[in-house]
Amino acid sequence: MTGKQTILGRTLQLARANINALLDQAEDPQKMLDQLIRDYTNNIREAEQAVATTIGNLRLMEQDHREDVSTAEEWGGKALAASQRADQLRAAGDTAQADHFDQLARVALERQLRHEGEAKTSAPMIASQTEVVDKLKSNLDAMKLKLEDLNAKRDSLLARARTADAQNQMLDAVKSMDVMDPTSELGRFEDKIRREEAKAMGKSELAASSLDAQFESLDDMAAKSEVELRLAALKNGGGTVTAIGTGRAA
Repeated sequence: MTGKQTILGRTLQLARANINALLDQAEDPQKMLDQLIRDYTNNIREAEQAVATTIGNLRLMEQDHREDVSTAEEWGGKALAASQRADQLRAAGDTAQADHFDQLARVALERQLRHEGEAKTSAPMIASQTEVVDKLKSNLDAMKLKLEDLNAKRDSLLARARTADAQNQMLDAVKSMDVMDPTSELGRFEDKIRREEAKAMGKSELAASSLDAQFESLDDMAAKSEVELRLAALKNGGGTVTAIGTGRAA
């Protein structure tokens, strides 16, 4: 793992830490989401800088590798040219000059080997760094997709947060109503009304029975008056009083 990859890892950890902190302190959903978007955008910007630096280093390594390969080929060509020249001079009998060009060929070959060695050493490093860069790019793309998704869901999340808040307020209100249930007071009031209604019904029955008694007393008085009338008739004339009128018996 490279230093730049570690930087991106720390950046992602910072992003998650910021998100968790905001969620824990989410008193205002809109402010929380707006701050979350700003922080995540800043995290992506930092990650982009880290990835860009890593890519830049990789491109320098690739450039150096190409130069080593190219330089090695050039020194190989020079070594071949010097060796051929030495063969020509030796064939012409100029041994001293032939030895000189053979020495030049040796120097060229040494430099060729040095650059080939550097190119060979850097090749696996470039391959490894390329994998790192690809992974960093993938992670960065994922962060950008998450940011786009967050922006797209912002309004939906706000609506859900407001709905949840309203539901909680309603449930709190219902809970407080359960603590002091007004229906119990209504029940007691209803019982009181029923007692008053029963009392009124009792008074009504009493009044009705008293009136009946008065009419019954009137009937008794009428009966007694009839008896007295008939008795007086007997005393006065010895006759009888019929049920439908007064008169003497035959």
